[in-house]
Amino acid sequence: LQVNNNGVVSFGTGVPEFTPEPFPLPGHRPFVAPYWADVDTRLGGDVFYRQSRDPKLLARLSQDLALAVTSSDPTPKPTWAFVATWHRVSYFGAASKKVNTFQAVLATDGFTSFVMLNYQDLQWTTGISNQGDPHSGLGGLPAQAGFNSGDDVHYYNIPGSRSPAVLDIIRKSNVGVPGRWIFRVDEFTATEEPPSAPSTSPAPRKTT
Repeated sequence: LQVNNNGVVSFGTGVPEFTPEPFPLPGHRPFVAPYWADVDTRLGGDVFYRQSRDPKLLARLSQDLALAVTSSDPTPKPTWAFVATWHRVSYFGAASKKVNTFQAVLATDGFTSFVMLNYQDLQWTTGISNQGDPHSGLGGLPAQAGFNSGDDVHYYNIPGSRSPAVLDIIRKSNVGVPGRWIFRVDEFTATEEPPSAPSTSPAPRKTT
């Protein structure tokens, strides 16, 4: 796994491009993009990541991921997790104090795998290299969010990607929790709405 500064977690090779493209991408390029954009941590913010088998974290993830399955499915019980957080990151060419905070969580039990994307604060969409305004961080070619399996078949573009509406993903969800998107990726299950019969679980919290 590689955590790229530009808001992407990739498998095998890095993703140096700061200009987002819609999925699917040509060639074998599997990666998860919580917010693929022209992030510039030199102007503010940090990127943190870790892998964990901590029982408390995994138990909390089990509750969070339960929202992505129906009541007839077993509750996810991950045994491993990888968490990458972009905390209060700025954009290239920024002439403002606008920052974004978002997160990607990968979780698996060795058979069933999920990707969870969390959005805490989104204030900008575009750096100046992508024709964004340096003062507003808006305009030009906005960020892309979703995942790309690398097989040209299984992928998902979160609605609003590469448009000004990408800022709205913090208020929307496919599991009924604003700012949270969960995908089962071993079967490449990607939905825009919560399951018709979601499992009962406590209200999820941001994974940190």
